Amino acid sequence: MKILLASPRGFCAGVNMAIESLDLALQQFGPPVYVYHEIVHNKYVVQTFRDKGALFVDDLSEVPPGSNLLFSAHGVSPEIRAVAKERKLNAIDATCPLVTKVHLEAIKYAREGYTILLIGHEGHDEVIGTMGEAPESMVLVETEEDVGKLDLPSDTKLAYLTQTTLSVDDANRIIARLRDRFPNLINPPKEDICYATQNRQEAVRKLSVEADVCLVLGSQNSSNSQRLKELAEDSSVRSYLIDGASEIVPEWFTGDETVLVTAGASAPETVVEECVDWLKERFEADVQLCMVREESVHFPLPKVLRQLQG
Repeated sequence: MKILLASPRGFCAGVNMAIESLDLALQQFGPPVYVYHEIVHNKYVVQTFRDKGALFVDDLSEVPPGSNLLFSAHGVSPEIRAVAKERKLNAIDATCPLVTKVHLEAIKYAREGYTILLIGHEGHDEVIGTMGEAPESMVLVETEEDVGKLDLPSDTKLAYLTQTTLSVDDANRIIARLRDRFPNLINPPKEDICYATQNRQEAVRKLSVEADVCLVLGSQNSSNSQRLKELAEDSSVRSYLIDGASEIVPEWFTGDETVLVTAGASAPETVVEECVDWLKERFEADVQLCMVREESVHFPLPKVLRQLQG
């Protein structure tokens, strides 16, 4: 067996920042530190923080007044921020700066009188937070078919934004359909799909042509991890999205395959290493590190935490 270990893979700068923020908050304030929604969409990471004393909530009514609260990497709506203020919560904002960029674009376009077409997945934490910035001005578009169903007056000023973790190819197909229907559609000067999402997809696209099987480390509710699995399948590669080595089924392999191993942006490197070790032990696999693109992006911690560090 041959393992193609994709690089880049795993944690992005936004996830690193959010995880460092929660770690530092637990050290500085002590448990419990409440987190609105999962810190990132990864079972392993969430459970690790539960063990350290983090409490994940989906409703701020579960957070006692005056408590320490961290907003996850996916961002929140103004309504949630207002509730946190009313309850006098010590809120720490660990929203990924690339998500914040989309929020600011939504506010700008809404103020300028645009109807905003948000390309994304209904129910995703990031989409909920972004739509909360301008709910009266925003329409969610999930598929190419949705474009044909849009019923807008001919004089509507239109702009589009995208969820940061989409498939680049899927988003481009939807954008092309939108431009066909609405030639005057505008968009931000810099695209919204994040650098890490694009880089991980590029690595899978390039390396999957050499692979028989693809293992994507990530949780089922991770949008960017799901996109990596789908991208490998588009290349006719058997692909599996798993949280860790315990979910690997030996019958997936005969022992002479080329296996592409990658990880979504919220999956820790430890689970990648466990899977690689599993394959090496059972199939005497050789590992080839495949660097497709280098990353050097770093996001600073939230200001309140930087101040605590001195």
